[in-house]
Amino acid sequence: MMTAALLIVGTLLLLAGAESLVRGASKLAAAVGISPLVVGLTVVAFGTSAPELAVSAHAAFTGEADIAIGNVVGSNIFNILFILGLSALITPLVVAQQLIRLDIPIMVGVSILLPLLGMDGKIDRFDGLLLFALIVAYTVFLIRQSRRESRLVREEYAREFGVGAAEKTPRAWVVDLAYVVGGVLMLVLGSRWLVEGAVRVAVDLGVSELVIGLTLIAAGTSLPEVATSVVASLRGERDIAVGNVIGSNIFNILAVVGLSGLVSPQGVPVSMEALRFDIPVMIMVALACAPALLTGMAVQRWEGFLFLAYYLAYLAHLVLAASGSAALPNLDGLVLSLMIPATALAVLVFHRRNPDGQ
Repeated sequence: MMTAALLIVGTLLLLAGAESLVRGASKLAAAVGISPLVVGLTVVAFGTSAPELAVSAHAAFTGEADIAIGNVVGSNIFNILFILGLSALITPLVVAQQLIRLDIPIMVGVSILLPLLGMDGKIDRFDGLLLFALIVAYTVFLIRQSRRESRLVREEYAREFGVGAAEKTPRAWVVDLAYVVGGVLMLVLGSRWLVEGAVRVAVDLGVSELVIGLTLIAAGTSLPEVATSVVASLRGERDIAVGNVIGSNIFNILAVVGLSGLVSPQGVPVSMEALRFDIPVMIMVALACAPALLTGMAVQRWEGFLFLAYYLAYLAHLVLAASGSAALPNLDGLVLSLMIPATALAVLVFHRRNPDGQ
């Protein structure tokens, strides 16, 4: 009962903290003259990744390294396969925003950078500093490039994130600051309880902390992205639905892993299990969604269905790994050598033959 309470209350605090942080920070950003487009691309996309940041930083600092890495890798896989898949089932995702198409190669590049830095078995403080410097450069890039976006994209973000900036009263400033401070406090407390509960689950079930991080914690900390992208899809704001996922994936690797490496006294260990299978899957699913998004075509419903099916296959891998099943090598080989590469090729061929996305 205590373990379940820690997991549930910890997750709820993370969700409430992320919502409070995003609400206060976006209003403060708008009040100082930052455009809704930049607010959406930075404050909101990064704010929805605040639970991952809080959980991974806490796990790294307390020595639960597999949770720190598993949370990031699992969240990135969940974001693309589950959230983009679900969003595409709601409505085909036609991308008009130039920035998203620029961000796809960046997401793939930083996904490949992660195992390169972790080949020595850990993300040390130098690696963490490099990753964190890259997120600062990426944020500056976003702000500069946002000025070149089309009027329709700016209007889409203004409808979703536009808040009044004029005549902000002192009381309003205090309220917004309280949202930010309260959000941070809830994230800190929620991450502590969620990690503690997850470690207890791993011990009770006899599974590794990496598996818990890849599943339970990854899905729990990605709930803000689920809410943002699904609601945006229902409203027809497809740039926001896709941009939130891509921006969050970049933030997870650069900021979350980077900060975790900086705060961890001994660095963040990267297990051979993650390097062998989970991180390659993260890279492959990033590559699988690239053809449609890079060409600006629609991510069709059938592709969304396929992404969701692949996520179920990935969960099957984790279940087999936890149980020590003899069928695990066969499933791993099928996923890594056939299913995901074939999907990337099929998507590329489809969009070349159907440039109108139909």
